Amino acid sequence: MNPQAALAQRCAAVRAQTEALAAGLSEADCQAQSMADASPVKWHLAHVTWFFETFVLEAHEPGFQPHHPAYRVLFNSYYQAVGERHPRPQRGLVTRPSLAEVLAWRMAVNARLQAVLAVQGLPASCLELVELGLQHEQQHQELLLTDVLHLFSCNPLLPAYAHAAAAPPQAAAPEPVRWVSQPAGLVELGHAGEGFAFDNEGPRHRVHLAPHALAHRLVNNEDWRAFIDDGGYRDARWWLSAGWDWVQAQGVQAPLHWRRAEGGGAGWRQFTLRGLEPLQPAAPVVHVSFYEAEAYARWASAQSGLPLRLPTEAEWEAAAEPAFAAALAAGGFIEGGALQPQAPLPVPVPGDAGQGLQQLCGEVWQWTRSAYLPYPGYRPWAGAVGEYNGKFMLDQTVLRGGSCATPRAHIRASYRNFFPAAARWQFTGLRLACEG
Repeated sequence: MNPQAALAQRCAAVRAQTEALAAGLSEADCQAQSMADASPVKWHLAHVTWFFETFVLEAHEPGFQPHHPAYRVLFNSYYQAVGERHPRPQRGLVTRPSLAEVLAWRMAVNARLQAVLAVQGLPASCLELVELGLQHEQQHQELLLTDVLHLFSCNPLLPAYAHAAAAPPQAAAPEPVRWVSQPAGLVELGHAGEGFAFDNEGPRHRVHLAPHALAHRLVNNEDWRAFIDDGGYRDARWWLSAGWDWVQAQGVQAPLHWRRAEGGGAGWRQFTLRGLEPLQPAAPVVHVSFYEAEAYARWASAQSGLPLRLPTEAEWEAAAEPAFAAALAAGGFIEGGALQPQAPLPVPVPGDAGQGLQQLCGEVWQWTRSAYLPYPGYRPWAGAVGEYNGKFMLDQTVLRGGSCATPRAHIRASYRNFFPAAARWQFTGLRLACEG
């Protein structure tokens, strides 16, 4: 199959996967917006369609006409060069077009995209925009799931998005942390070679690393419960100043979606895409902010007497790159793994795992201690799509690794995710590093 035909086939598959994620939801489910940072499912379905219509069809379809002129404003996210935008906090107020109309628009754009991709000899710029649109849509597949999870967590009925097709795996006993030494020296970081990468993943450059070690696994729920039981959320010693202000202002006492056991018991349960479930002690902790991750690292350092901290993104990538192909095969991701793909949840380290770094990808996004900044020599893409990454390089922190809700084909060792320090509705967790 030639590359253009393969791209058309993948376009159909990615677009179908997005629709499958929304298929079990009602129109009311797809309309509601639980907070300003989240978006309604209907908006996600429409925005990724807007992306293809605005950036691919408008430039490369002969005789282009928009499906509906008003959609250009309604479903623009942050692209100033494209024009006006409907305010993000008010996306849930857009009751029209209906869900059926948005899905009909998707079908029409799908057909028009396939017609464009059937034309032989398309310029590389067109194929590159289609690829970018697919990568963008895969990002929104994860956002769709995390936004639905947050929405349902606000409902007193605590509804399940989907039920597991089989019983979850038996909870393993939490493993003690092993430290995997990482040597000092110059390393090369950033995307290199063939295949897609976002502009913020390059250029390839050298970084000097001091000797350090990385925990072989992610911080798990049992680890985090010890932090809570020791008063971690009530002790200002462990918190950055802004983090302590955030804890106090928000009344934070545990990771997002943790619930105290019924009847005032000491245990915890966790609200997931499968509803309210017992907390698995050995599963990675998830839905924690950078503030919480940083506080935990400081607390863990004091408890152990070791110089513990969060890893830098350079340390993470240098360790992950040689093992990433195997990690991709082992990770959960949205397509499969130990649990039903439609209702992903991070799972413990398998009992037959090797001695090296585990859970590198496909469980939770891992907070680093690195600010989201441009690499040396960074240049954003030309045109409106240059707004995709570069203009957010302020007051954001880098996360690495991909989560159980990330499409497997979307992630790579050089991938840089980024969120503000207080964000925790995404599938975010952490791994510890040790100095020396």
